[in-house]
Amino acid sequence: MNKNPDLARLVALLRRRRMLLATAESCTAGLVAKQLTDPAGSSEWFERGFVTYSNDAKVEMLGVSRETLARYGAVSRETTREMAAGALRHSRAGVALAVSGIAGPSGGAAGKPVGTVWFAWAAGGRAVEEMRRFDGGRAAVRGQAADYAIAGMLRLLELPPGDGL
Repeated sequence: MNKNPDLARLVALLRRRRMLLATAESCTAGLVAKQLTDPAGSSEWFERGFVTYSNDAKVEMLGVSRETLARYGAVSRETTREMAAGALRHSRAGVALAVSGIAGPSGGAAGKPVGTVWFAWAAGGRAVEEMRRFDGGRAAVRGQAADYAIAGMLRLLELPPGDGL
């Protein structure tokens, strides 16, 4: 079982509000969905997860624009925003999160080194995007990214209406 205290708080909040959550994951490859479904009864709050590792999967499953991918790349604010919006459009969920990044050990570039991860969270007509850089090897980057995605969803849901993240 995941020891992330944010997970327990997020699950309690989703249950209390009777909300369904969807995930759209690239570099974490389903790790966020796995953590969310570790607790018993997860079908009460977890609607579905999209693992869209390739650009084609992002386009086909979530409706991410090929133009967005060509212009900004898979690891970008714009792409994760479209991934989160697509997860909402293609599910019954009312809230969604998206993760896309470079877990390594290769694939990094000068502007986007290994450990660069973009997140997007969408709820109640609000969408927030954020970039983080994580240290460590592939497993460490993915683990930190999954934990941060859950924490970000919790922060967004705990905000009063109209506030930013």
